[in-house]
Amino acid sequence: MIPEIRIDDYDYPLSDGRIAKYPLAQRDASRLLEYRDGKISEHVFRDIPDLIPHDAVMVFNDTKVVPARLHFQRSTGAHIEVFCLEPVLPAEYNLIFSQTASCRWKCIVGNVKKWKSDTLSLFNPENDPEVAALSLCASLVERNGETSVVEFSWQGGLPFSRVLEICGSIPIPPYLNRETETIDRERYQTLYARFRGSVAAPTAGLHFTRDVLERIKGNGVDMETVCLHVGAGTFLPVKSHKISGHTMHREPFVVKRAFLEDLRRGGRPVVAVGTTSVRTLESLYYIGVKCIENGRPEDIGQWMPYEKEYGYSLEEAIDAILEYLDSESLDELVAGTRIIIVPGYRFRVVDILVTNFHQPKSTLLLLISAFVDGDWRSIYDYALSHDFRFLSYGDSSVLFRKKR
Repeated sequence: MIPEIRIDDYDYPLSDGRIAKYPLAQRDASRLLEYRDGKISEHVFRDIPDLIPHDAVMVFNDTKVVPARLHFQRSTGAHIEVFCLEPVLPAEYNLIFSQTASCRWKCIVGNVKKWKSDTLSLFNPENDPEVAALSLCASLVERNGETSVVEFSWQGGLPFSRVLEICGSIPIPPYLNRETETIDRERYQTLYARFRGSVAAPTAGLHFTRDVLERIKGNGVDMETVCLHVGAGTFLPVKSHKISGHTMHREPFVVKRAFLEDLRRGGRPVVAVGTTSVRTLESLYYIGVKCIENGRPEDIGQWMPYEKEYGYSLEEAIDAILEYLDSESLDELVAGTRIIIVPGYRFRVVDILVTNFHQPKSTLLLLISAFVDGDWRSIYDYALSHDFRFLSYGDSSVLFRKKR
């Protein structure tokens, strides 16, 4: 049954002054709120290796943010901002980034009503010769509601990944209320980012330094990665009065077979670094259900976890995925998810969550509430009254799920 949850019940006062507009000088100098057994304590993020159980497996999202925001100009002088969301032609990330002359993307286009049928040229106010040499142009192929398909073409034979590096800017969250700056190129990216595709950072990982990662590993914690490309939907507010009226966007993810085998052995606490890792890990159970019932993995719909109670164990679900990978001679699972995690959700995989502080009335706050069994308000009241910094560049928390 689809949960009937009033989004107004997940509101709290967040003034602009509480939002961290810039990162701290040191990644691991942020404050860390620990929530364990219903109790709250304070730490500094560099102390997190001492808080994670030494027999745990810690899961990171190694997606990489691309400079997906491009600024074009019409012959009339009107400025058009194009925000690349996901590949269309070719439809695979690794293929589209290797294109050397043209490609098509699903995009959010600012001032799209001012864009008729003309081809746009990249706005180059500094007359940068490297930018000018590319002659990057954009053509509007079609409009589909809030998004459009845009074809990009350029000269010089460089791969599109390099074109974005030269011409694009990092799409920092709109709630920062500022333009992208040089510092964002480095700091709106995790140190372990590997695979290009996200238009928003998995921000829980922004606090980790090489030293912190080495100390966690030195404690015997098994460190694993998944890759979920974060879409622009992470910025979208819930506009409906009830969560049942909100639509989640599809996000693609990849999980390696070796990690699935490790997870199958079980017996250890699973620590998810960020809500994107949570959504990937929890989607695995339902991918396994699809494999059991339909013989192959399928994308996970938004409400699948709530439609009925599934009696399969996590081990059975993962076994079904592994059997499918064996039958297809695959070493990784490639799938997509629209899963929404809200109060009433039954967690199948994740025991501990490392995460920042999220916006009021957001799907991420609903996930936090589900994870801490409804006790989100005491956590956020504490963070507000003790001057924690909020949102993407803000402070962090480590939350231990209550055992039932």
